Amino acid sequence: MELSNDQIKQILPHRYPFLLVDKITECAPGEMAKGIKCVSANEMQFLGHFPEKSVFPGVLILEAMAQVGGIAILTLAENKGKLAFLGGMKNVKFRAQVVPGDVLEMECTMTRMMGNVGIGEAKAMVEGKLAASAEFTFALGE
Repeated sequence: MELSNDQIKQILPHRYPFLLVDKITECAPGEMAKGIKCVSANEMQFLGHFPEKSVFPGVLILEAMAQVGGIAILTLAENKGKLAFLGGMKNVKFRAQVVPGDVLEMECTMTRMMGNVGIGEAKAMVEGKLAASAEFTFALGE
């Protein structure tokens, strides 16, 4: 299944400037999701990160990957209307800079679900090259 930006807003509570997923390109509810973030020079963070050389902050790459994972969990029928909170991150690695003009392609595969807690492995790529990877823990709440 694909999801437009408007459909993503019906699932995630995030809004500008913190909704970091422009489109979900593939989703198997409860199993995995793939999404994209089109990085634009007009985004607020580039005023300070960095004025002389724009680099998309690593923490925002992680947040974007986590939002894709949230979509994977929240598209399950039994999770409709719930919130997916970030519970933790492990094995975070940054491999390449992301800059304006890049299309960040993200994927999160859920590896375990135990009640209201899920674990997912995520990666972010630009033009087929790994930019970042991490393992996320999610907790579902009301």
